[in-house]
Amino acid sequence: MKNIQLLFLFLFVGYQGLFAQVIVQKEVSASNYPEAPDVMQKDSVLSIHGHTRTDPYFWMRLTDEQKIAERPDEQTQKVLAYLNAENTYTEKVMADTEQLQEKLFNEIVGRIKQTDESVPYFKNGYWYYTRYEEGKEYPIYARKKGSMDAKEEILINANERAKGHDYYAVGGLEVSPDNKILAFGEDTLSRRVYHIQFLNLETGEMLSDKLDNTTGSGAWANDNKTYFYTTKNKVSLLSEKILRHTLGEENAQDDVVYEENDPSFYIGVDKSKSGEYVIINTRSTLANDHYILKADDPDGNFQQFTPREEDLEYDIEHYKDKFYVVTNLDAKNFRLMETPEDNTAKENWEEVIPHRENVLLQDIEVFENYLVVNERGNALTQIRVIDQETGEEHYLKFDEPAYVAFFSVNPEFETNKLRYMYSSFTTPLSTVEYNMETGEKDVLKVQEVVGGHDPEDYVTERFFAEARDEAQVPVTVVYKKTTEKSDDTPLLLYAYGSYGSSMDPFFNSAILSLLDRGFIFATAHVRGGQDMGREWYEEGKMFKKKNTFTDFIDVAEHLIENNYTSPEHLYAKGGSAGGLLMGAVVNMAPEKFNGVIAGVPFVDVISTMMDETIPLTTNEFDEWGNPKNKKSYDYMLSYSPYDNVAEQDYPHMLVTTGLFDSQVQYWEPAKWVAKLRDKKTDDNLLLLDTNMEAGHGGASGRFERYKETALEYAFLLKLEDMIED
Repeated sequence: MKNIQLLFLFLFVGYQGLFAQVIVQKEVSASNYPEAPDVMQKDSVLSIHGHTRTDPYFWMRLTDEQKIAERPDEQTQKVLAYLNAENTYTEKVMADTEQLQEKLFNEIVGRIKQTDESVPYFKNGYWYYTRYEEGKEYPIYARKKGSMDAKEEILINANERAKGHDYYAVGGLEVSPDNKILAFGEDTLSRRVYHIQFLNLETGEMLSDKLDNTTGSGAWANDNKTYFYTTKNKVSLLSEKILRHTLGEENAQDDVVYEENDPSFYIGVDKSKSGEYVIINTRSTLANDHYILKADDPDGNFQQFTPREEDLEYDIEHYKDKFYVVTNLDAKNFRLMETPEDNTAKENWEEVIPHRENVLLQDIEVFENYLVVNERGNALTQIRVIDQETGEEHYLKFDEPAYVAFFSVNPEFETNKLRYMYSSFTTPLSTVEYNMETGEKDVLKVQEVVGGHDPEDYVTERFFAEARDEAQVPVTVVYKKTTEKSDDTPLLLYAYGSYGSSMDPFFNSAILSLLDRGFIFATAHVRGGQDMGREWYEEGKMFKKKNTFTDFIDVAEHLIENNYTSPEHLYAKGGSAGGLLMGAVVNMAPEKFNGVIAGVPFVDVISTMMDETIPLTTNEFDEWGNPKNKKSYDYMLSYSPYDNVAEQDYPHMLVTTGLFDSQVQYWEPAKWVAKLRDKKTDDNLLLLDTNMEAGHGGASGRFERYKETALEYAFLLKLEDMIED
């Protein structure tokens, strides 16, 4: 249950900008532009449970090999031609916004501090930090020995290693316990498949060892030569095996120390904060377990922490002679337990913090003298500090009505200082050091907004909207003080609503570009997320998934009824599983929205979940259901956006995808757009933009990615007749 907030920063929208002269546009309708691309229909008949679906665009699916082949076959040529035709069409329709897109892009990157540096953290004798140089897309990872006044030692300059690649990502940086060898992973295709290499930090030479087809991270044993890592299935991309590699030996000699036989589980390996254990983690939607090995015994056998059980979830953290266990054992919102390190079976777990009906226990951080707990209550995060010896405790205080607070990097054990991150819709992301003994706070860094940002210029509101079944759905809203709420006010409503991921109110300087032009931005904390606790998640998954969609529609209705906006000026955005939400909403209530942005949308639910060779499918049967089960098939079919496209009017829509997306394959949005264009009865815009070099997260550079944001904002502003000189 480690913090996931940072993984979802990229899902938010927005930025700033001062508004120039507004000119009146001609009516925005598809008939005012060149004809949209036509695409071949070739019926594929898909039958199961006595039910038949006919899919005219099933042929669009390409393998990875087809995508990168030097001589594309006929099918590949047709698919790429279609995607390129859609890109050309989008460019033509959006041609009148080219200057606006450039202006938006410059605004966004102009607010990013180009020469920047993270707050250094101390680990094993070195200060580690990440820095950026002006005009450079990628980070530089560095360290200094003993003091920040010491000479800088560059570990990885990602700008140099990215040369020659359209996409580049580096991750999993782990330095050996003796500080001499760096292990790191690289992905140059955007499929989240990494090779791992090893750098001798004393000589600057790359070792000959290279581990292919991995998740990109791993863990060192304490002998400084044994490295544990995870490999993937080459077709499904599922994490399958944990291997033990010895530096200097051939990969073929690597031992398989763990193999996962259940395709519904993800696996990985890391090291305890104490440095005493290497831990294998296995996790499905509803269960997980762990295997532990003393880091001083690299050739030993991993021991299962406690036997795997259906519906038993738990995470562990080593502390002195015991393990802390965060678990849902008889505790829907999780509780904290402990067990001796030499007797870890469930029967030996003893309660430390009991279960609470209205508080979700999310995560813990251990120190020699303190135990710190990250909790969530009433859709707000809290940090609780407990004295390990006396049991005395207190909560940190936060003053804003809506905010997020979570643990930062805390590798040191023998310290009384906790590092945490704090942010809100109006407060830039801040790194704070808190003295758990004295209660003093030291703000180490506040994300700088170049050009200035005054939180007092904006208003944040937090309220609850009543859903149709009387559930109270939290809503967080931000707008500029000078913006008046009315029927004419444009509002962008965002949500995700899956996997128990909570959508916290992070500051995002990009969205100032909309707020300063009079937009309101709102997040609907719909069911399917964990914003209101574990039950909130369970009420928005499997056979209750439609609650996610109706919650979003009901929040939209609440905003309209309370005069924040009107259907003529209401917009919606969601990405990935949030794109599924967008697809369902436009089928169910298209009249509520003037425009919708669906990013890398998971919309072909049945076909994807029927195909176990596709990444994520088997891991997510407990999230969506397995359509090979008729009850699940029938329910999923009732909301699958692609299968429920109807002959009706739809809002203006911008759909984005990436050709190399491993999470949501490009053909889902491509097929969806083709079917929408064939069926819809309106004259509204329908645009598909495919990044032909990237995957699920879009472009890899820190600036380049904002070209996609600029396109999205220009789309919204175009619909609002707000294209500027």
